[in-house]
Amino acid sequence: MHREQYKDWGFPKGKQDPGETLAETAVRETLEEAGFKVKLGRKLGIISYKLPNGEDKEVHYWASMVSPKAIKKSKFEPNQEIASIDWITAKKALGLLSYEHDRELLEKVIALHKSAELETKALIVLRHAPATPRLGWSGYDGERTLTEEGKKVAQRLVPLLSAFGPKRLVTSSWKRCVDTIKPFAKKKKLKIIERFQLSERKNSNRPKATENVAMDEIFEAKNSLICSHRPALPSILDELAKRAAAPLAQEIQKARALKPGDFAVLRITRAKKPKISAVEFYSVEEARPISV
Repeated sequence: MHREQYKDWGFPKGKQDPGETLAETAVRETLEEAGFKVKLGRKLGIISYKLPNGEDKEVHYWASMVSPKAIKKSKFEPNQEIASIDWITAKKALGLLSYEHDRELLEKVIALHKSAELETKALIVLRHAPATPRLGWSGYDGERTLTEEGKKVAQRLVPLLSAFGPKRLVTSSWKRCVDTIKPFAKKKKLKIIERFQLSERKNSNRPKATENVAMDEIFEAKNSLICSHRPALPSILDELAKRAAAPLAQEIQKARALKPGDFAVLRITRAKKPKISAVEFYSVEEARPISV
């Protein structure tokens, strides 16, 4: 995009609104500045630099795919801030971009494309929202409910999960997991797929059944989500990590420590033999006042 005020060419970016996570900001700012409602692809990284006034700037970038049909339907109109949006080849863009850090970012995108790791599907592994403590719960554990805070977390997950666009919602059949994704499913009019294999009890008795559910989602074409329990996370992550190189496999295992309501996004290549090429971690609690 071209900013007439600064006489420069760069990528869409903007500031976080109060209460937003960085991922939500990225989606909103791309819509406001470029006219496209995107689903976030893999995160490209964080760029830090100093402004002319000496202020430190930190910008988070994601890759997203926009279809030719969406480009034609774009309602972008020149405004005070953005003079024009142009779609050009990567080679031409390298010569047009005004700042070295933007050129380095584009070179990373080109390298990911060449290695077939740019276009990915998202597999979200979500730990259910805060639930009523086990201590003092006299009923069946599978019926244990979300706390009031847990219900708020489930609602806050709606816009954050929307940034990644999962279309398949696979969850433990236990109530606290189903209720965690129910607000998102209702908002997006998606079916909830219950799998008892993801429950704590089934995982304890037969972890291989839990692993099989996780493996099935790797081969699904759509962006998908798995919602389960902390005790079941090791079985899920051990199976998924088999599809990643050693350093990344170790990073994936960090999701064992997800807090209630937090999630990991695994980026899976779209090759005939898919592999996990990246992992990112997100929380509804994250809302820092920095640019994205």
